[in-house]
Amino acid sequence: VAADEGILHTSGSGVPPVTKDYCIIYNSNWVSLPKTLDNATFSTLENLTSTVLCSSAEVPSGLMKDKAVVVMRGNCTFLEKARIAQSLGAKMLLIASKPRLSPISDNKTDFEDVTLPIALIRYNDIVDMQLVLGNEINVTLYSPPLPEFDCSMVVIFLIAVFTVALGGYWSGVAELENLKAIASPGERETRWKKEENVTFTPVTVILFVVICCVMLVLLYFFYKWLVYVIISVFCLASAMSLYNCLAALIGEIPFGQCRITCSNKTIEVRLIFLAIFCIAAAVIWAVFRNEDRWAWILQDILGVAFCLNFIKTLKMPNFKSCVILLGLLLLYDVFFVFITPFITKNGASIMVEVAAGPFGNSEKLPVVIRVPRLEHSASTLCDLPFSLLGFGDIIVPGLLVAYCRRFDVQTRSSSIYYISCTIAYAVGMVLTFVVLALMKMGQPALLYLVPCTLITGSLVAWRRKEMKKFWKGSSYQVGWRP
Repeated sequence: VAADEGILHTSGSGVPPVTKDYCIIYNSNWVSLPKTLDNATFSTLENLTSTVLCSSAEVPSGLMKDKAVVVMRGNCTFLEKARIAQSLGAKMLLIASKPRLSPISDNKTDFEDVTLPIALIRYNDIVDMQLVLGNEINVTLYSPPLPEFDCSMVVIFLIAVFTVALGGYWSGVAELENLKAIASPGERETRWKKEENVTFTPVTVILFVVICCVMLVLLYFFYKWLVYVIISVFCLASAMSLYNCLAALIGEIPFGQCRITCSNKTIEVRLIFLAIFCIAAAVIWAVFRNEDRWAWILQDILGVAFCLNFIKTLKMPNFKSCVILLGLLLLYDVFFVFITPFITKNGASIMVEVAAGPFGNSEKLPVVIRVPRLEHSASTLCDLPFSLLGFGDIIVPGLLVAYCRRFDVQTRSSSIYYISCTIAYAVGMVLTFVVLALMKMGQPALLYLVPCTLITGSLVAWRRKEMKKFWKGSSYQVGWRP
């Protein structure tokens, strides 16, 4: 049994005619659909969703003649419906389904006389079709080939590399300010009060990975409740992150520094407006998060700010901790993508199910950078209208890039570690996309990013004869005390 995705192309009767495409599932063993619209034949659609068409007596004689017919999914089989529709003169049979679309299967050998094209379509799409196009609709079926490469991957690549490079650079700037504070005793206390960094130790790294595993499993079993917790946390964290990122930029502008005093504390007025703006951005995204036309832009902006702030705030004390963190998360990624299909009842990857929303859940986790696919295909309509990259695929290698940048600052090594590791991250992303295009299935990006970045950092340290210092980190980075 083969289940294939195709496109139902619809056209209204207006001037100029309004057109819209919808996802359909068909069986390529039963029917071969044209690959382009040039070879497709249009038929008038007859909406009979008031019936399941398990008997020819359910519809008036002649109503289906030379038409495309849509009926509801019912107790009889797809081929039984098709035989009835074909006997009544229909040119095409669409079966509307309220549950999630599933592969069309049946024993075709018992219905060799059925030549009618059969496709499964979402019932909600039939309702939308009538709202958008009216009652007079012409339809046709076709199935364009899946594109080898989608240009949205280029946008994902640029966003990821930019975020990792900027996050690492920002971490280096903070490190340089810390070193200057040490050299100037009068600034130490002030700098310590401003410092908001959190340092990972090997123990906290292991604890962090265990928490990630537990959280992913909980999401798999209790997704419909926990997804709203994740959405709330994302709104709060992304608003704070956006504020921190923009406040760092505003702090470099010497204008508009008027202050107000409240309860013996002073604050710049522009920072108050900035906080309101960041909160408003997060709230607007939360309200319109399912609006596919533009909400992805706001999600990506908030996501980039979240990743930048995370990379800058969370400090890896040495290369040893980086190896432990990236190595464990690589195993975590591979296990939940490739191994869990052998464990779950439906043979699906836990990671992929949670990312897509298990059991057809309409709410999606906002922990990805997403960009609309630019190449037209059935897969765009049916499965993933967006190209996705998880925050973890940016943050985890980004922590290593940030460590390399701080090590450059401490050793005054002309950014060799930082530049090399950033280039290695870009190479790892390209490798991920190449494998994705070749295998035509989702890939755990850390499988390629982790080896590229860790091996590159190790080779640079070995070539410069600084491996021991790079592995253990500097004494200041572990923690300076007077």
